[in-house]
Amino acid sequence: MARPLTGLYPGTFDPITLGHLDIIHRATRVVDRLVIAVARNVGKEPLFSTDERVEMVREDVAHIEVNSAEIEVLAFDNLLMHLAEQVGARVIIRGLRAVSDFEYEFQMASMNARLNPRVETVFLTASERQQFIASRFVKEIAMLGGDVSSFVSPRVAVRISERFAGRKRSGKTAGGRKAAKPRKA
Repeated sequence: MARPLTGLYPGTFDPITLGHLDIIHRATRVVDRLVIAVARNVGKEPLFSTDERVEMVREDVAHIEVNSAEIEVLAFDNLLMHLAEQVGARVIIRGLRAVSDFEYEFQMASMNARLNPRVETVFLTASERQQFIASRFVKEIAMLGGDVSSFVSPRVAVRISERFAGRKRSGKTAGGRKAAKPRKA
């Protein structure tokens, strides 16, 4: 009997979107075990802490159909190929929204292949309805008071709304900095 195929789906997931969930659902058709790896990525000034993002991913994954694959969600802050070895992944799952994603993803896949040629990268193209969804756009729309409910799950939409309501009360921007006071003319 062949050993189970483990796939690794890394990302910042700040926040997890319906596009991410689509890739997760579809990846469970390809692998027997899917490890969703939430990057700590402190350099990006995430809206949500790593623990919050892991929790949101776990909550959202619990509410989607995952075929027969086992799913695990964890945080990581090391080299992706080291994590792949630690969890026994033979496949890295990456989502492509548009042609513009391909060049970066191709470079990343090539570097990863040099680091560990035993791990393959599999690209799943975004479904037509999810092609334009990006976490950074979701955050920007929410920060400006827009409705993000068609881009994220209801659970995540509530968390985003609460986060920006808290930032408005504290006077902070999306990056955590104090908002500039308007100047008098």
